[in-house]
Amino acid sequence: MTRGAEVEVETRYTAQPLTPEQLADIDAWWRAANYLSVGQIFLMDNPLLREPLRPEHIKPRLLGHWGTTPGLNFIYAHLNRVIMARDLNMIYVMGPGHGGPGPVAAAWLEGTYSETYPEVSLDEAGMKRLFTQFSFPGGIPSHVAPETPGSIHEGGELGYSLTHAYGAAFDNPDLIVAAVIGDGEAETGPLAAGWHSTKFVNPRRDGAVLPILHLNGYKIANPSVLARIDDDELDHLLRGFGHIPYIVAGSDPEQMHQAFAAALDRCLDDIAAIWQRARRDGVTQRPRWPMIVLKSPKGWTGPKQVDGLPVEDYWRAHQVPFGDARGAEHRAVLEQWLRGYRPEELFDATGAPVARIRQLHPVGERRMSANPHANGGPTVRGLDFPDFRDYATPVAQPGSATAESTRILGAFLRDVMRKNMTTFRMFAPDENNSNRLGAVLEVTDRAWNARALPTDDHLAPDGRVMEILSEHTCQGWLEGYLLTGRHGLFSCYEAFIHIVDSMFNQHAKWLRTTNRIPWRRPIPSLNYLLTSHVWRQDHNGFSHQDPGFIDHVVNKKSDVIRVYLPPDANTLLSVADHCLRSRQYVNVIVAGKQPQVQYLNIDDAIVHCTKGIGIWEWASNDDGVRPDVVLGCAGDVPTMETLAAVDILRHLLPDLRLRVVNVVDLMRLQDDREHPHGLSDREFDALFTTDTPVVFAYHGYPWLIHRLTYRRSNHHNLHVRGYKEEGTTTTPFDMCVLNQIDRYNLAIDVIDRVPRLRPIAAHARELLKNKLVQHRQYIRAHGQDMPEITGWHWPFPPHGTRPAAAPRPEAT
Repeated sequence: MTRGAEVEVETRYTAQPLTPEQLADIDAWWRAANYLSVGQIFLMDNPLLREPLRPEHIKPRLLGHWGTTPGLNFIYAHLNRVIMARDLNMIYVMGPGHGGPGPVAAAWLEGTYSETYPEVSLDEAGMKRLFTQFSFPGGIPSHVAPETPGSIHEGGELGYSLTHAYGAAFDNPDLIVAAVIGDGEAETGPLAAGWHSTKFVNPRRDGAVLPILHLNGYKIANPSVLARIDDDELDHLLRGFGHIPYIVAGSDPEQMHQAFAAALDRCLDDIAAIWQRARRDGVTQRPRWPMIVLKSPKGWTGPKQVDGLPVEDYWRAHQVPFGDARGAEHRAVLEQWLRGYRPEELFDATGAPVARIRQLHPVGERRMSANPHANGGPTVRGLDFPDFRDYATPVAQPGSATAESTRILGAFLRDVMRKNMTTFRMFAPDENNSNRLGAVLEVTDRAWNARALPTDDHLAPDGRVMEILSEHTCQGWLEGYLLTGRHGLFSCYEAFIHIVDSMFNQHAKWLRTTNRIPWRRPIPSLNYLLTSHVWRQDHNGFSHQDPGFIDHVVNKKSDVIRVYLPPDANTLLSVADHCLRSRQYVNVIVAGKQPQVQYLNIDDAIVHCTKGIGIWEWASNDDGVRPDVVLGCAGDVPTMETLAAVDILRHLLPDLRLRVVNVVDLMRLQDDREHPHGLSDREFDALFTTDTPVVFAYHGYPWLIHRLTYRRSNHHNLHVRGYKEEGTTTTPFDMCVLNQIDRYNLAIDVIDRVPRLRPIAAHARELLKNKLVQHRQYIRAHGQDMPEITGWHWPFPPHGTRPAAAPRPEAT
């Protein structure tokens, strides 16, 4: 073992912390785990080799990954030793997700697998089932999937093991998270940013992450970058990230066991000392956290060569080292390989692990495969909420108030934080204040454990607002926090939440799978607040204009996704309270941060949000009569433009019967057979009719509304306006005009789609077209929107009671 601490990197340790008995025991457990791992990849019968292997004992399709698995089993064996010796609370985050056979084997050896799945019993029949189910129809995936006890990290998509590990460690002061990072994962951008998590962990109140960089030389077919640089360069790199690396390298099992045990003991001593200095002595200076670099052969303990070609310590060991295992030659190689682990020493006559093996793991919840932190935390506690109604914006009547919706939400979140200082955190890529959520800094600071200057704003090691300019890191931290039973909110600029598209995919798939696993506890929902959205990017421009994350989210199964578009501050409060209380969902909330007209008082907002969709009677004039047109809207800016269009139309065409339907819960538009929030056909028809023109203003790409409503009887009459990739650095209203979602174009759409208006509304239509020309000329002369646009509000007193002598500017 070499280390990059007080001695030179090349210095070799000669310490041998394991007694001969301990060494033999750990090696036996490792051999058992390796045997079970190979069996899962290859065998479907004859699990204990009671007879020579025959073709029918071997799976017809060989799926899985061997290369990283023996190293993972090696690490797991050693972690078990220190958990027992030190009574540690530890979980295992496995970055190389393709090493799935390893943790499955470990969970079976520890007895957890059979407790969780009684049909996979701890005997020969259970071993056969363990083997057959792996990567087999009706069985389990080859990754460390949700089905694997002890897992919070599938790892199929590489790059997130470190951030998940740190998310789990935050606010878990006695938890140690062993995070194994694979060769390929170490080359990803998210993993590179994840190293900076050391600047955000606080040893006084947080647990510890022990990174174990597992370098086995190769990825699928190429050498790995960090395995091909010398130890000195590697040491400098990892030190630069804030770690003290201990390098363990070699292939001889006995030497590697001793060296890794020595490195592990040293790392745990270092962690204990860091905790003691921070918690007993009050040391606040950021420590250098220990870590291990394990350099071992890829496919360690497997065949050296097959068909004259190198396998162990080469990329050919990455997946299945040879394919024709039913053929005589390869079958002989497989049998020799399996018998080399001496299974007769490891399993008794019934097929259960021998007593010696059963004594080599912790018991109860100290087993990493049974640790409650890997199943939603010891207890998933609800948040202590203030009453969101206390933060409401007074709205005497629709349009009588103006507010920044997310700033109002920020005050509510401040007090959620105040009441839940160990179970709630907020995450943002350097945008918390920009998103108008700065009120939370009245009760906490931004987490920061690097150098701070007197002029810095709200930085402290114990801060609970997690900000780093990496959406991947924020998402990974939050996922790890949620998966271990705590709560959080991720606020982000709408256009750039796409950076975590694939991470959202993985989390949504995890939730979908765990919904079908009864022993998995429901976890708090993943809550996104998307602001600085497409319609309010006048100082950023085209690059910041993309509302497509909603489309991406809606691709996922209906039992895990929810999308909300609150039109004002009070509806935002109601939606946020609901989302933060929920479990097992991904909730996407889209709300603007700029000053905007407010429509609903808090009581009406609660009713509207509870329904998710509804007729705004105060904006409609079709009560008791058939509407000429239905105007639908979803999103704060589309709602404002729709209401402004209604205002215009009711002055220009006072006998026109209009119905306004506002949508808060986007999934209400979908068929109730497709989404649990969906409206029945009868409910949908009651709102939108079966034959009336519908002009719908939507926050995002218009085709999503068509996709959600394509089965509806009135779909052929539905005309949707939304974002159509027209944008630039321009005024807020001009963004609406460029995409034809503005009030004038919406009013023109109504005129064009109501048959009786076509022969009589030519003058009104011409007036609206003139307004669009005037708008274009005005913004190019003045650099801002016309006063009648910036000063618009829903008229009060309402239509029908205002004196006729007060014409609206739009009618001039």
